[in-house]
Amino acid sequence: MAPVLLTTIDNRGVARLTMNRPEVRNAFNEALIGAICDQAAKLSTDQNVRVIVITGAGSTFCAGADLDMMRRVADYSPQENKDDARRLAHMLHSIYSCEKPTIALVNGAAMGGGVGILAACDIAIAAEDAVFGLTEVKVGLIPAVISPFVMRAMGTRQARRFFMTGERFDAETARRISLVHMVALGSQLEATLEAVIKDLLASGPGAQKEVKELIRAVAFQPVDERTMEDTATRIARVRSSPEGREGVLAFLEKRKPDWAR
Repeated sequence: MAPVLLTTIDNRGVARLTMNRPEVRNAFNEALIGAICDQAAKLSTDQNVRVIVITGAGSTFCAGADLDMMRRVADYSPQENKDDARRLAHMLHSIYSCEKPTIALVNGAAMGGGVGILAACDIAIAAEDAVFGLTEVKVGLIPAVISPFVMRAMGTRQARRFFMTGERFDAETARRISLVHMVALGSQLEATLEAVIKDLLASGPGAQKEVKELIRAVAFQPVDERTMEDTATRIARVRSSPEGREGVLAFLEKRKPDWAR
């Protein structure tokens, strides 16, 4: 039986997680949720990994929850339902809180929880023919667990529309509302990904980790004395770090820093 999640790591430290259930459009079940959660946590602390790419096998990114899983959930008790939802929340948070840069390579349709996965990533690149939908309301449900990640990506104004209508929308609309960063022809999807990876690998890995923590700390906070003190403390710490010193010295000496050689 084929694994539900394929993991590869190249010699640059670029890890690729491929959701491998193409027969059900990479819909996630308990096994896939657990595998993504485990791998994201493992790769987050792997010193040999620099970047993590998440994509889907075949022509679909992720169709959301597996229908068989939804049938099982329908018979769950309230506590069992809550435990199941927690597992999905932990999976999304494992991506969102990962110490390494994460990229969603949206090679096809992303529906429901699939939108949650790409929204939890730092960067999202979509194929031109990809289709998106927050379709939970169409079956009388709500996008509750994915909502914190999706609203951080598209904003509350857009969420009001797409959460309530459940309508499907194309890649260009997804880019316009900031759900994805870039849209590429299918034939150029890998080349677009490589350009982003090249920029990420040229940047300090420690600084990237600090940036992710900075964004989580500063987003939606008032610009007050507390925030200014926090940001001053952060830059002072990074400036005096070995990576910060090496980066500045390499810039002044007009050479590549050690992490980019």
